[in-house]
Amino acid sequence: MDDLKDRLLKPRLSEAEVEVPGVGTVRMRALSRAEVLMVRKATDDENIDGPRALALERKMLATAFLDPVLTEAEVGQWQKASAAGELEHVSRKIQELSGMLEGADKAAFQGVRGGSGDGVRALPGAEAEHDGGPAAG
Repeated sequence: MDDLKDRLLKPRLSEAEVEVPGVGTVRMRALSRAEVLMVRKATDDENIDGPRALALERKMLATAFLDPVLTEAEVGQWQKASAAGELEHVSRKIQELSGMLEGADKAAFQGVRGGSGDGVRALPGAEAEHDGGPAAG
């Protein structure tokens, strides 16, 4: 059982590189569940705008960036120096890696019900007939 516990407790956060046009490539990682909750708590609201949206973005990027490592203050400087789309592209990649985008929870279960590929299939109803083949097991 210790092997299972070790696997549960071992960090397994996805990483990715994103090209920032005209600047270079940055490396980031997914946020952990604890970090996502911390970022949301720091802004006190899921439907944010204005200064709180800027604060959320600063905290999220500063937490996720691996190369270069940035402080929240440095992310704030980047927010002031760049076009809006530049940070939006990077923020969305972090959200994607972290499973935070709308529908991400559904995508994780694609194939389980109604999706393509092997997944959990519904058992046949009472009207199903035996096809004469061997019993599945």
